[in-house]
Amino acid sequence: MGDGADLVLTGGAVWTGRPDRPFAEAVAVRGGRVVSVGSAREVRDAVGHAGEAVELGGRAVLPGFQDAHCHPTSGGLQMRRCDLGEALTMAQCHDAVREYLRRDPGAPWVLGSGWSMETFPGGTPDAASLDLVCGDRPAFLVNRDGHSAWVNGRALALAGIDASSPDPAHGRIERLASGEPQGTLHEGAMDLVGRLVPVTGSEELEAALADAQRHLLSLGVTGWQDAMVGDDVQRAYESLASSGQLRARVRLALWWDRERGVEQVRELVARRASAARMGIDASSVKIMLDGVVETRTAALLDPYLVPGGGGGCGHEHGTGKLFLEPELAEEAVRLVAAEGFQVHFHAIGDRAVRVALDAVAAAGERADARRLRHHVAHVQVVHPDDVPRFHRLGVAVNAQPFWACVEPQMTELTIPVLGQERSSWQYRFATLADSGAVLAGGSDWPVSTANPLEEIAVAVSRALPESARHGAAPEEPFLPSERIALATAIGAFTAGSAYVNHRESDSGTIEPGKLADLVVLEHDPFETGADRLPEARVRLTMLAGAVAHEDGSL
Repeated sequence: MGDGADLVLTGGAVWTGRPDRPFAEAVAVRGGRVVSVGSAREVRDAVGHAGEAVELGGRAVLPGFQDAHCHPTSGGLQMRRCDLGEALTMAQCHDAVREYLRRDPGAPWVLGSGWSMETFPGGTPDAASLDLVCGDRPAFLVNRDGHSAWVNGRALALAGIDASSPDPAHGRIERLASGEPQGTLHEGAMDLVGRLVPVTGSEELEAALADAQRHLLSLGVTGWQDAMVGDDVQRAYESLASSGQLRARVRLALWWDRERGVEQVRELVARRASAARMGIDASSVKIMLDGVVETRTAALLDPYLVPGGGGGCGHEHGTGKLFLEPELAEEAVRLVAAEGFQVHFHAIGDRAVRVALDAVAAAGERADARRLRHHVAHVQVVHPDDVPRFHRLGVAVNAQPFWACVEPQMTELTIPVLGQERSSWQYRFATLADSGAVLAGGSDWPVSTANPLEEIAVAVSRALPESARHGAAPEEPFLPSERIALATAIGAFTAGSAYVNHRESDSGTIEPGKLADLVVLEHDPFETGADRLPEARVRLTMLAGAVAHEDGSL
C-alpha cells in the first residue's frame, strides 16, 4: 500500500497523452501532483486510502489544455465593451453598438471589437452607416483578427484623415472612388485613430484579465502563452500575480516594436526580470512579420491575384508587406536568442514563413532553436519547400485550427486572392506533423473561439462544428487530406503547447510526478467522436489538484 492520496478520480476514461499507455481508468493526486494513474485496481493498490474519491460516472479526464497563442486581455476587454463577435450581419453590428450606447451612454468613445470581414461587402465596413448609429460619438471598432478597424466620420475628423491623407508606411486607408476615407483602416493606419482613443486604465485591464482567466479556466485551459504583451499588459499580469489572483500557468511573449531597432533588446531583458520577480515567465519575444491575406497585407512569395496587383499597404509588386526586413529579422533573432529568449513569430504568408525560418537558420547555433523552442504562429500559407525545414531547424508549428475550414471569409476573401495552388498550401497541419514538426495548439482568442474543444474538432474534421454554423448546412471539409487524428489534435493543445511553453516537465500529460492540472469532460471524445466534441462540456478544471472551475455536476 502507498501513502494515501488527497484525491482519486475514478470510474471514468482517462486519456494520459502518453504514447506508451494512452488510456487509464483512475488518477490519484497528492500534494498537488499525480502520484498514480492506471486501472482502478492499480491506483487503489498504489495509494491505499484516499482523502476524497470522485466517481466520474464514465466522464473523461484529460490533461489541462494549454493555449500556445491567445490574447486574454483583448478577450476580456471585448467581453466588457461593444462585443461584435456574435454579429452575423451589418444590422446586428449596428444593434450591438446601440446596445453599448444604451448600456454606457456617457462613454466618450464607442470602443469594441470582434466584427468579421465577411459581414461587409469586400470585407470593409463604412463610416457613413456607423454615423447613423453613433451620431457625434467617435467610434473605434477593431475586427476579429485585430488587423483592421471600423471608424466613423467623427473619428476620422478628429484624426484629420481626409482624401489628401497619405497611407502610413505599414498601413492602408480604405478609400471611396473619390479618394475620401471609407471608414476602414488596415494595419498601421489603425494607429491614426487609435492613438486618440482614451488609454485603457490599469483597473480596467486587470479586470479584463481576471475575466479572461475565469473564461479560459471554464473551458479547461490551465495555461497559455500571451502572444502580444506590452508594458501595460505586463503590469496587469504582475498586479494580479502580486495579489494572488493569477492562477493559471502563463508565459508572456513580449512585443517586439517594429518601429524600433535592436536597441530594445536591453529593455526586453529588464522587463523579463521584472516579471520574474512576480513569479511570471516572460522569456518569449513576439516578432510580427506580416499582416493577413484577406487585406492583402500578408507577405507572399508571388503576387496576389488582384486587379492591378499593387498599391495600398506597401504592396511591393502585389506581394504584401514584410513588417521587418529579412536582415533585421535575422539580427533580432540572433540577439534575443543570445539573451535566452524564445522567438514567437507571427507569419501568415509563405514569404513571411520563409523569412522566419531563414532568420532561425542564419542565427545558427546561437539561435539554439531546440532548447529555446522558437515557434511560428498561424503558418497559413507554407510553400512545399519549407515544410521539412520546421523539423530540421527545430522550429515548432503554432497552429490555429479553427480557421482551417470552409466559411465565408475563406471562400470570398482568401481563396480568390491566393488562387487554387496556393490555397492548397493552407493550414498544412497533417503534412507538417508527418514531416516531424512539433505541433502546438493555439486559439488566437478573441480572433476566434477560445474553446479548445471546438478548435480540436475542426483540426480533426476540417469543417466548422454545428455550434459555429448558426443553423447553416455543413460544408465540405477544407483540404481533407490535412485532417489530423483526434489524439494528435488533443496532444497539440496539451503536450505540444506545454513543450512550446517550456512546461513539459510538469504538465501536458497525466503521469506520476506531474502537476495535477486536469480537466473533466462530460463524455469521452474517443468514444463519441470528434463531431460531438464541442458538446462535451467541461465539468471540472483543476490546477495542482485544486478546483479552478466546476459546474456542480460532480
